[in-house]
Amino acid sequence: MQAWDSIQTSIKWIEENLSEKIEIEKLADIAYLSPFYYQRLFYRLVGKPVMEYVKLRRLANAADYLAANQGRILDVAFNFGFENHETFTRTFKATYGMTPEDFRANPRPLSHFLMPDFTLNYYLVEENVPLVADGIILEIRKTLLENLRMFIGLSIQNPIADTPGVDFLSELWHHFHDQKQSLTDLIPNGNEAGVSSPGVTSGCFTYFAGSEVNSLIAQPGFTPWTMPVGEYVICSFEAESFYLLTTNALNKARDYMFKVWLPSHNLISDPFMVELYFNTSP
Repeated sequence: MQAWDSIQTSIKWIEENLSEKIEIEKLADIAYLSPFYYQRLFYRLVGKPVMEYVKLRRLANAADYLAANQGRILDVAFNFGFENHETFTRTFKATYGMTPEDFRANPRPLSHFLMPDFTLNYYLVEENVPLVADGIILEIRKTLLENLRMFIGLSIQNPIADTPGVDFLSELWHHFHDQKQSLTDLIPNGNEAGVSSPGVTSGCFTYFAGSEVNSLIAQPGFTPWTMPVGEYVICSFEAESFYLLTTNALNKARDYMFKVWLPSHNLISDPFMVELYFNTSP
């Protein structure tokens, strides 16, 4: 068993036992490592101390449960491994900026620390050859965009730090879809696009959400974005649901492209990333 596989095994066990008492010694045994080396390797691969990771995964599952179910907050706390209502409330507010009661009364989309899967880090996808790994299907190809594409939408500055909290990008998409019907010159069945690019505010990146149009006619309250002519590396991927597509699958595909695929091919991209969304049949 390779080192990353040992940590992956313990991560799977954590996910299946979030409501139980979790101890370092038990996890180290599962990974066939000493507690000292297990914690060092876990932090190196996951980027979080072990018990910090356990806390964040408990919070993520508890928040998803609160959004979909009724019941006492105290019961939710116990069901996801928190000692009492006070600890759960304090930890939830410190992470998401609101109490569990406030979240249930006024739900907002949240971003969570997702369960990592290291499988993709040790595969190299060949161009035009689909790969099924890490719970998603990936296919990579290159293409030359000979004519620019135009989009109209909304944009915000979003913190670069990938930490749990309110999911402002998801909220931006909700705001855009609420206003989309007022746009003119939309391309029928055109793509919607999410674009990440350098920010104008320190510590932030710019995120744009919009729809494809025939021309960049000025439309009050909306922002234009043009997809420039040039060579693109396209990573196509699918997921079992739209929620997984825009969270788990998107994060995995993004990390794989920038941390594994592009460096292994000695490629450097221009400083922007485009998400193109397609409607598909079942």
